[in-house]
Amino acid sequence: MTTTPVPGLTAVLDTTRTLLEPALREAVATHLGPQMNRIARYHFGWSDAEGRPTGAWGGKMIRPNLALLSARAAGAEAEDGLPAAVAIELVHNFSLLHDDIMDGDETRRGRATAWTVFGVPGAILAGDALVAAATCVLLAAPAAGARSATLALTAATRRMIDGQAADSEFERREDVTLAECVRMAGDKTGALLGSACALGADLQGAEPRLVERLEAFGEHIGLAFQLVDDLLGIWGESAHTGKQVGADLRVRKKSLPVVAALNAPGTDELRALYLRPEPLTEPDIRRVTTLVERAGGRDWAQNEADRQIAAAEECLTAVDLPDDVHRAFTEVAGFVVGRRL
Repeated sequence: MTTTPVPGLTAVLDTTRTLLEPALREAVATHLGPQMNRIARYHFGWSDAEGRPTGAWGGKMIRPNLALLSARAAGAEAEDGLPAAVAIELVHNFSLLHDDIMDGDETRRGRATAWTVFGVPGAILAGDALVAAATCVLLAAPAAGARSATLALTAATRRMIDGQAADSEFERREDVTLAECVRMAGDKTGALLGSACALGADLQGAEPRLVERLEAFGEHIGLAFQLVDDLLGIWGESAHTGKQVGADLRVRKKSLPVVAALNAPGTDELRALYLRPEPLTEPDIRRVTTLVERAGGRDWAQNEADRQIAAAEECLTAVDLPDDVHRAFTEVAGFVVGRRL
């Protein structure tokens, strides 16, 4: 998968990285013991498996960038939102460490995943350490809303975990409803993006209406992102996704377009093919792709993604934001969901 940030957004993301990296390194050094520190530094790309510095750092910094914008939305400087940016990035990487284990992924950002280098127990514990460190960073912030922001991030983290648990459960079920799938995606993907968009403002003690609208904006963008990601998982071109066409169908993922199609009337053939225990052949995958589209799964997902983006825009226009902050939020949102099929 490739995405191309607009020129102005590239500068914003670079500024975020410059502000965030020293603060994030300090948080990891301060709040993690030596063993967990070593695993975390490897995962972030700062060092190799032997602990030697690499001078590198992976990741797009989307969530911390949103947290810094959130502080600016409340009238503060971007630097005032650094504890929120650090905390959201720590929680995000907690989820990545655990996701790599659950999905059996052996590479991330072009090198071996932490669990393949340090073992499953070590990677699990390092993830746990990162989410605990996020709490410490927020509670120690010299800001009026430190406690409120900590509670909000904890709630978002719990929702993200619930969404991941539901996603795993769906793999074993044949009766997943579309409402359940949308709720799962909102929890798994939308909750943390919503928190990122609101956390900086919450940390500054902003008015509840501003915090609520920013959080809703992020949740809508998160759900749109998941819808587009699910569309790419079926119809995305390999040159852009880095995966085989129909990759999600090969593992029988209960993605949003698939669940929408499975719950449509007259889909007996699709259900028989997709829910059977035998592996899908290449002709089966092509047939399933056709049946999902014929049942309306593709159109529903595309239309729902458009609806979520429109709802996100309404959330921004409902509050009074500086023009440059409003523009930056929409640019980041466009980068998040502007992925090519």
